[in-house]
Amino acid sequence: MKQENIRNVAIIAHVDHGKTTLVDQLFRQSGMFRDNQKVAERLMDSMDLERERGITIASKNGSYRYGDYRINIIDTPGHADFGGQVERVLRMADGALLLVDAQEGPMPQTFFVVKKALAANLPILVVVNKIDKDAARCDWCVDQVFDLLARLDAPDEILDFPVVYGSAKLGYMLESPDDNPVPGSGMELISEMIVRHVPPPEGDPEKPLQFQVNTIDYSPYLGRLGIGKVANGTMGINDSVVVARRDGSIVPVRITKIFGFSGNRQVPLERACTGDIVAVAGMEDITVGVTFTDPDDPRPLPLIEIDPPTISMNFIPNDAPFAGQDGRFVTSRHLEERLARETLADVALHVEPIEDGVGFRVSGRGELHLSILIEKMRREGYEFQVTRPSVIMKEEDGQLMEPYEELTVDVDEKYQGVVIEKLGSLKGVLVDMQIEGGMVRMRFHIPTRGLLGYRSQFLTDTRGMGTMNYVFSHWGPYAGDIQNRTSGAMIVKENCTSVAYALFNLQERGKLFIRPGQELYRGQIIGEHCRAADLVVNPAKGKKLTNMRASGSDEAVVLSPHVEMSLEDCIAYVNDDELVEVTPKAIRLRKSRQARIRA
Repeated sequence: MKQENIRNVAIIAHVDHGKTTLVDQLFRQSGMFRDNQKVAERLMDSMDLERERGITIASKNGSYRYGDYRINIIDTPGHADFGGQVERVLRMADGALLLVDAQEGPMPQTFFVVKKALAANLPILVVVNKIDKDAARCDWCVDQVFDLLARLDAPDEILDFPVVYGSAKLGYMLESPDDNPVPGSGMELISEMIVRHVPPPEGDPEKPLQFQVNTIDYSPYLGRLGIGKVANGTMGINDSVVVARRDGSIVPVRITKIFGFSGNRQVPLERACTGDIVAVAGMEDITVGVTFTDPDDPRPLPLIEIDPPTISMNFIPNDAPFAGQDGRFVTSRHLEERLARETLADVALHVEPIEDGVGFRVSGRGELHLSILIEKMRREGYEFQVTRPSVIMKEEDGQLMEPYEELTVDVDEKYQGVVIEKLGSLKGVLVDMQIEGGMVRMRFHIPTRGLLGYRSQFLTDTRGMGTMNYVFSHWGPYAGDIQNRTSGAMIVKENCTSVAYALFNLQERGKLFIRPGQELYRGQIIGEHCRAADLVVNPAKGKKLTNMRASGSDEAVVLSPHVEMSLEDCIAYVNDDELVEVTPKAIRLRKSRQARIRA
């Protein structure tokens, strides 16, 4: 493929705005698949967690043909917690396709990624998706995109962005929202927009080789693969090159395999030229940011600057009474190896040993960033414990500084009062409010600490009808103490098996997290007390048999449904003296050993 016929474009969208569905339609309408071929929905969401949650977690690459052109698609995560990947993969792109919901418009997570795209001087192309919604407001949506770009000081040529409208789910695109839709047609409008407005990749094939690794993939046969764009020069199979590592050292390697992309599949290539996005095998310990370059004239590319982490948690070996029953990897050495492997692919993740104990301090971009890592490890057979997330502070000119988030809340008008009240108690400051059609959109600046564990409270206050999204805003002065949880916990008195009769009596004291018949241990948290103090309980206490009646007589035991706590719920719930025990089969809450000793 000639260099001038290559287009490398990144797709930017907020969570659940239809980005992966749009890529499916681009592939399908390009003629890549046979008419009778079965193709999975959301083709680019290859991870189980992505399909379950409906979000893009890891950046991926794909490609399709449009006439004489090859369009390389770079799928970016939609959540700011995975922004470390966004910063890297935008290095491969020469343009950005901004996808926005016709009803919601650009959201805070979109703001974050667009800001990175503008910093890379990428032209912005806009697709207004989901215009089939009853509440779609296309003109308002385009105005909001313009305001967003203007707020980010975009140059005039980017403010004059091209727009197409459509529904990725129904498979059509239109030049104007007033045109009559024809399902299953119109995707060529997007391809034509990409060809016309995204420039071909820069670079000189005659210069020495420069290929920087932006993401890592894994092959069971070839090991680690480095994915990136050939910035200059060419490379072929069995070429001898050198790798400039992050520490400045130079290591000779031989390229054993090169893969291009067709759809979401990797296809073997003999040679890669300037502008190609490829995956390369040949270096066992390849990491993000290294540069493959010419051994006679090595020219490493600048290292990728990554925003610092804002939240940290301690990962420690499991020392609970049920330790070792479920997991295959349970020691601190297992934890160290797995976390070290994760940092090779995720440069936004920082891992360091705990100085005054056993375990590791793991720092990331947010609760979701770390909870996805925990869930991946749990499914791989790891068993460990994690502490409450804590915000990373820093000191400037003798003043303690902490990270602040820009929080956007969409709620019904009748719930705005309770939301403003709760966020005010968490040191949130209302900076903007818009009311339209009975719905209120509010923007707050709030310390990151204030949002830890707030989502479940927010859903309760808004009866599950509100949405909240946040993105890192700035570092600001320390806002003072914040009390996130005001209620105590129900703590098991001794090892036992829960009994329905005991739980029936305990449910008056608060919310329960367990069901009858569960094996429990001393110090385990089984519910939330309705008062501020912790309550030690006996969930195995049954009804006694007397000479006056049988133990099964009297009224039937009717239990209220217990609260099913997800991993994110547990991480948000725990206090500083509590732990989340994570095993492949169970997630439990418990008091730390030191807290139990004090009690």
